[in-house]
Amino acid sequence: MAIETELKLELSADAVDTLLGSGLLGNPVSADPLTSIYFDTPDHEVWEGGYSLRIRTVGAAHVQTVKAMGPNSAIFARSEWEAAVTGDTPVIDYTTPLRAELDIEDSALIQQFSTPVERHRWNVDEDGSKIEVALDMGLIVAGDRQMQVRELELELKDGKPSALFILARKIEALVPVRFGVASKAERGYRLLGEQASVFKAEPVHLDRDLRVGASFQVIAQACFRHFRLNESILLDNANPLALHQARVALRRLRSAFSLYKQILVDAESQRLKDELKWLTGVLGAARNIDVMIARVGSGDIKGRLLEARDSAYKEVLNALYGSRAKALMLDLNEWLHCGEYLTLPETAEIRNGPVVDFAIEVLDRQRKRLKKRGKSLAEADDAHRHEARKVAKKLRYASEFLGSLFTSRQAERRYGKFIKTMEQLQDELGLLNDMATAPAVVRSLELESHSDADSLIVHGNSEKLVSAAQSSLDELMERKRFWRG
Repeated sequence: MAIETELKLELSADAVDTLLGSGLLGNPVSADPLTSIYFDTPDHEVWEGGYSLRIRTVGAAHVQTVKAMGPNSAIFARSEWEAAVTGDTPVIDYTTPLRAELDIEDSALIQQFSTPVERHRWNVDEDGSKIEVALDMGLIVAGDRQMQVRELELELKDGKPSALFILARKIEALVPVRFGVASKAERGYRLLGEQASVFKAEPVHLDRDLRVGASFQVIAQACFRHFRLNESILLDNANPLALHQARVALRRLRSAFSLYKQILVDAESQRLKDELKWLTGVLGAARNIDVMIARVGSGDIKGRLLEARDSAYKEVLNALYGSRAKALMLDLNEWLHCGEYLTLPETAEIRNGPVVDFAIEVLDRQRKRLKKRGKSLAEADDAHRHEARKVAKKLRYASEFLGSLFTSRQAERRYGKFIKTMEQLQDELGLLNDMATAPAVVRSLELESHSDADSLIVHGNSEKLVSAAQSSLDELMERKRFWRG
């Protein structure tokens, strides 16, 4: 078993031409056509089991590779098993996890899709480290469907991970790039099914043997992947669902920063959190209009809202294509894997401590905060209830981030009931917040004097809703904590 350490960067067609003509990487050591054929059972047992299986052909050579995939496959490192084979027939034995873990036989496998590409390869020395750079240009083909591939992989062969980012910054200074978070295998499987218009947050899987610092990296990577998958959709079309989920991803990531604040005491942590807040706000302005459009029928006021929405989405695209957001993505990923927070002596004891103990402490603390904030919601003002809503959301995110650490049947039953009650509480507090904030949004759109402005306001029995929220909160506090046996 080997561990890959790599960055994947997505490029446009123009960017590829510019990069190849720039001489930045020197002369390629090879430029070869290669085709990878991906195999699985008819019901995709390999993929569903968390792996991919391919045979890659370069000239007369055939190499079989099994890769560990799954929702938390890292942007940065994953496991793989590689062996030479004869022809395009998979060999499944006990040198890979497919036989031992999934009990899959060779005869059960059929071809699913292929990736014919032209690969240019360079060996680059950067900051005393050796990096293999591979540029793939071609297609992913699944039946009569296909998609373009233009991606640059920077794989660390020897040296420091920071060297990958030094080289990535040199490339980014020359051509626009975006971090790739979906493998060719993942994109191929998507071609086999319905095309997604939105991606919701995937479950986070944490190993109980992880240290606290490593668990933060896994969670942050999952949030970043959630954002990038939806950003890619959003850049192609103004999709309200994708925008909403991209914003949710950023809010989840900001919550992760807060939950792990004990180890994130370096200046860069705060700067990045502030930048994430800025980008979340840009998406939030468009999201507010999308929510209001869903409340109205036809007529002049909807037309006014659609005009405002077009303007807000232009601001979103300007931000995502702008230098500030691009710098944020590069800075965030470099900091996440190479930042000062990973080596600070003053946080070493917590950072290197067991994640389970840390998770129990975090969940207890967030529950206590919600209990305090949730007292007497009926007597509280809108601002206080809004703070209770934010604390509730942070407890929900903490539960989703850390819940996989508690796997007993009892813990899983308690977790399901806990999350269900949390969802109900969030819905009720969310409606109260919409009732309180809608007038301000209407004023910001200069629609308060419109004859149909009242249709944009959330109406309801606030007293009844507050009572329901209080009941849900009290029920949540009575729920047994899934993180305590």
